[in-house]
Amino acid sequence: MLDKEAIKELLSSRFSNDIHTKLSEIPLPCELKDTFKAAKRIKEAIQNDELIAVVGDYDVDGIVSTAIMAEFLTDMSANFIIKIPNRFKDGYGLNEDIVKELDHATLIITVDNGISANEAALICKQKGIDLIITDHHMPPPILPQAYAIINPKQANCPFPNIEICGAQVAWYLIGALKEVCELRNYDMAKFLDLLTLAIIADMMELRDLNRILVRLGLARINSSKRACFEAIKNYYNKEKFEFDDISFLIAPLINSAGRIDDATISYEFLRSRNLKEANGYLDKICEFNASRKAQEKALFESSQNDINENEDIIVTWGNEWHEGVIGIVASRLAKKYKKPAIVFSIDGERAKGSARSVGKFDILSLIASQESLLCGYGGHKGAAGIVIESANLNKFKTAINQSCFLQELYDFSTNDEILGQINPEAIDYELIEILEFFEPYGQKNPRPLFELKGAMVKSAKKIGKEESHLKIILQKDSKTLEAIFFNFDYLPKSGESIDILVTIAKNSFRGLITPQLLIKEIIR
Repeated sequence: MLDKEAIKELLSSRFSNDIHTKLSEIPLPCELKDTFKAAKRIKEAIQNDELIAVVGDYDVDGIVSTAIMAEFLTDMSANFIIKIPNRFKDGYGLNEDIVKELDHATLIITVDNGISANEAALICKQKGIDLIITDHHMPPPILPQAYAIINPKQANCPFPNIEICGAQVAWYLIGALKEVCELRNYDMAKFLDLLTLAIIADMMELRDLNRILVRLGLARINSSKRACFEAIKNYYNKEKFEFDDISFLIAPLINSAGRIDDATISYEFLRSRNLKEANGYLDKICEFNASRKAQEKALFESSQNDINENEDIIVTWGNEWHEGVIGIVASRLAKKYKKPAIVFSIDGERAKGSARSVGKFDILSLIASQESLLCGYGGHKGAAGIVIESANLNKFKTAINQSCFLQELYDFSTNDEILGQINPEAIDYELIEILEFFEPYGQKNPRPLFELKGAMVKSAKKIGKEESHLKIILQKDSKTLEAIFFNFDYLPKSGESIDILVTIAKNSFRGLITPQLLIKEIIR
């Protein structure tokens, strides 16, 4: 049974292999292949007043990457334009049509995309446009013919084996530009608030380099003078943002514009020059978010009609399901059924899919095992995108459930993240402080999950607008504990003894801080 000292030791061990533990120790721009080659070309373009085009992506990482690059180019008084592809009109990343749209530029810089843009790169070459690709997604066997490619995953790149997001790659490029342009006093730390938003939203591993940046970045967000963060604070009536606020409130909000309409609105929001301007963009974004929630709810309900719970991988689809929300629906299905989930939207002869994993299971490798059936795919271990011919959906569903990779699914069940059985006497204010010390929690540093056995239910009350949550008062030995069970799937009776999986949160009421259990599962 775990006491506070044992919990501290277990959490410390998670970071025993971290190489970089201070900001001064993080990898340098020179450790990213082609970074200085790209920086010298951008410097030349700025000096010659060439038109530079920055092409981003419609998710949070892509929007933030674009905003960071735009801020630097603005600081340098560069001649530039930005293009964030529209999910519905343009599709993902740099393509032939976007190059034609930007053919008056002499330099195109992609951020958070481009590593698979082979055809677009050829057109750039034909038109005499230099192409600099900055990306973090898995490179294809044949790389685009670009002037420079900055991607930590490409061959012969000496960057340490640490997963970083697209915004970080863009930030490293600016680090090289600082050196090349001899900007001694340029403040690289001013981007940490935006970087943190991207790292969290893109579900990067929160160890080593990322852990340092997010810890510093959270403080930056709370002290940020950016109008966008001030507007969000006012909207949510918050004086201070915690990690979970970024993950569950801010990131979905920023994402919603790209999911429902046009991500450029979220970009403009991040770049707002004053509070009035920020509030104007935020009003639009909130409308998109409300629409996103409504469509997500409807699609989530529809998606479950044909699910076979006996299958190891959930694969479901429907005609013209909203492409902007299928990723969220896949996440919800994965959470509900505790299995990887893939949701497709069919549009004629083609279907676009979004996949989400569970635990440490590598969903991208599983998808790659069925490459012969696919038109295209890409992403990360935890999340991926797929394009397939509609006629092959049933074949894909069968094949993916028969894949030899599935053994790993059981090896990587979510239960391997349970820290252990907790002593109820250890649940106090001091434990909250210990748990806060090891924040931020996320990928590769999951929020500690504890088992509490034989807790007696003193009372259980439904709460929330739709009464979909529970507030439970528990008694374990001599300890009385308060627990919340969001979206409960079981209503225990008063006097019932239950075994539960919980995380421990901080509850603040009238200045009094107490531990609160958040129930993840009632084990039955």
